[in-house]
Amino acid sequence: MSQVYSVAVVVGSLRKASFNRKVALALAQLAPSNLQLKIVEIGDLPLYNEDIDLDPPAAYKAFREQIRNSDAVLFVTPEYNRSVPGVLKNAIDVGSRPYGQSAWSGKPGAVISVSPGAVGGFGANHHLRQSLVFLDVPCMQQPEAYIGGAASLFDENGKLSEKVQPFLQTFIDKYASWVERHKG
Repeated sequence: MSQVYSVAVVVGSLRKASFNRKVALALAQLAPSNLQLKIVEIGDLPLYNEDIDLDPPAAYKAFREQIRNSDAVLFVTPEYNRSVPGVLKNAIDVGSRPYGQSAWSGKPGAVISVSPGAVGGFGANHHLRQSLVFLDVPCMQQPEAYIGGAASLFDENGKLSEKVQPFLQTFIDKYASWVERHKG
């Protein structure tokens, strides 16, 4: 039996009907048997503040522990103002502190951006990749994943469009190989 890797999935949207959360859940369904994807919630994290990190709140501790206990990390994010949403940047900051004790370090990662617009979150995707370099997260380079037209990805019953499913399957299969290469 092959090794099963736990993947912390960080969704950069808090919206109840988030396209990004739907894509994250679809990826979990499409994932090969050697990946176990689990969404790590970020909406209740207090804004990062080094002063309160002297005695970290329970939410900081729990989040950091979930990231540390995972083998890999997958980011699924929308784009806000050509960058990542503030809630995602906050989660990155919380997980990277205290300085020198980053929970992200060494975890093989990947980024997929999902947007209603035609550009598919290109700006957010690349800004996030910049942070991942500093955080020592080896980020999968190919296939790049910018998914535009998010409103057309799912039917009225929430079923993933057959049009995008082959791309997501290729993406998650390549990511499984990426994780295996870096953790195996």
